[in-house]
Amino acid sequence: MNYDVVDTLISPEGRLEVLSKAEVAKLLDTSQGGLYQIFRKCALAVLNSGSSIDDGKELLERYKDFDIKIIQRERGIKLDIRGAPAHAFVDGKMIKGIHEHLFSVLRDIVYVNFEVTDNPRFDLTRPEGITDAVFHILRNANVIQPQRNPNLVVCWGGHSINRVEYNYSKHVGYQLGLRELDICTGCGPGAMKGPMKGATIGHAKQRLQGGRYLGISEPGIIAAESPNPIVNDLVIMPDIEKRLEAFVRTGHGIVVFPGGAGTAEEILYILGILLHPENAEVPFPLVFTGPATAREYFEQIDHFIGLTLGEDARSRYKIIIDDPDAVAREMQTGIRQVREFRKSRSDAYYFNWGLRIDPEFQKPFRPTHENMRNLSLHKNQETHLLAANLRRAFSGVVAGNVKEEGIRAIEQFGKFEIHGENEIMAPMDALLQSFVEQSRMKLPGKEYVPCYRVVR
Repeated sequence: MNYDVVDTLISPEGRLEVLSKAEVAKLLDTSQGGLYQIFRKCALAVLNSGSSIDDGKELLERYKDFDIKIIQRERGIKLDIRGAPAHAFVDGKMIKGIHEHLFSVLRDIVYVNFEVTDNPRFDLTRPEGITDAVFHILRNANVIQPQRNPNLVVCWGGHSINRVEYNYSKHVGYQLGLRELDICTGCGPGAMKGPMKGATIGHAKQRLQGGRYLGISEPGIIAAESPNPIVNDLVIMPDIEKRLEAFVRTGHGIVVFPGGAGTAEEILYILGILLHPENAEVPFPLVFTGPATAREYFEQIDHFIGLTLGEDARSRYKIIIDDPDAVAREMQTGIRQVREFRKSRSDAYYFNWGLRIDPEFQKPFRPTHENMRNLSLHKNQETHLLAANLRRAFSGVVAGNVKEEGIRAIEQFGKFEIHGENEIMAPMDALLQSFVEQSRMKLPGKEYVPCYRVVR
């Protein structure tokens, strides 16, 4: 099947106008150590904004002739783009938001490779070094803004949600926007787009200038969750672990909407951090919410958390069903507490340095078949460490569902096998099966074939 494509030549507008010869060479290097493939994949994902594809492998195969080159000129760089999806253009001209996102991708890939990965000042084997790297990537993207009071609400939830749940997420975003709260999401469609769209109306009604709609992604997931058009600040972190850390370091509270395995991964990540003994007194508003039709979904999540992580974990969040006003008020109250807590300790408002994140939540996890089989899924460990390993299990399911590398691994070696104690495997199996039955693993209309097998 043929898809409409466009060739174009574009210049940056106000950001990253100049690259060194070494940077250009590495961006065009197609070898294993070069950056071309990662740059091409992320650029194509940005150009695919608004599409219904949630499969990284399918996207790359659909636009297999897509190519992007950097042209170095005396007055700066240009991007020579061939075979780009036509829906990224209007009357032959690239949509401005997509244009900005393309250069955000270029900015972050260049910075991470030349200023972080290859820089001895960042010791990425130590927790402090990883956190420092996360800070510098965000600062380079101009996300760190010291002059602002705490007001950034992180919204998590699935890309594959139904219309009722999507509309509800917009209503919540609207109520947050009326209270002059900004939105940060994973930048994609569904529950990531809805809150941003609602907040734009709330901000407009309050005549609020400069509302922030921050999208944080990473190369492995961006092809399946192309940035939605509301995002006005896009940041590409190097991997899922640094992406998750960026959410909790910059956000002042989190709202979780219905989702699938990726949302479960995010929930386990934040709960694992909040369950660390050193974070016991740290205020961090966390609300699970959805329309009345999502009540059963959150009951299943709550039940799973109770069986695996216990009552202490359940005490760290509130479930609010079908009440956008109450969600926004809860966030507003919680963020005030965050402000007072940090003010009393002279902590920064713009980056949560004081939150203790265990190294097990920072180490990049590569979901290979061997690594998935060897996860420590038993209760004979500290609760926050069990949460870290459960997070990895769901991360593997996400990779097998939508990430190019994971999909290809499943095609080659078969399903991931997840082993563990029956006390943990039985609730996990039940939760994952409920996601399948509720069509939360793939976009509606697509048949889902499980990429995993739970072994009890």
